[in-house]
Amino acid sequence: MQSRSPLFANMADLMTDAFSAAQAAGDEARAVFRAQAERMASELDLVSRDDFEAMKAQAEAASSEVEALKARLDALEAAAKKPTAKKPAARKTAAKKSSS
Repeated sequence: MQSRSPLFANMADLMTDAFSAAQAAGDEARAVFRAQAERMASELDLVSRDDFEAMKAQAEAASSEVEALKARLDALEAAAKKPTAKKPAARKTAAKKSSS
């Protein structure tokens, strides 16, 4: 007595092959879709996430540097506005030449 019917064995082999083909077709479709999406993104002149993060870090660093320079400038301007006690400068009088 056979444990497997040849009809069912053939049907099982056929289904296994069909599932393998479907999986391969799905993988191929994903690869094509990904390539198409990357092509469209490059045509749109989009930046990558890494480039975006690098530029964001540079902008944040520049912003903090600007804030530090503003604070330094304000301190220098405040120091320049403070009245300083200076001695009055001695004026030199020009000697007038007498005409003869």
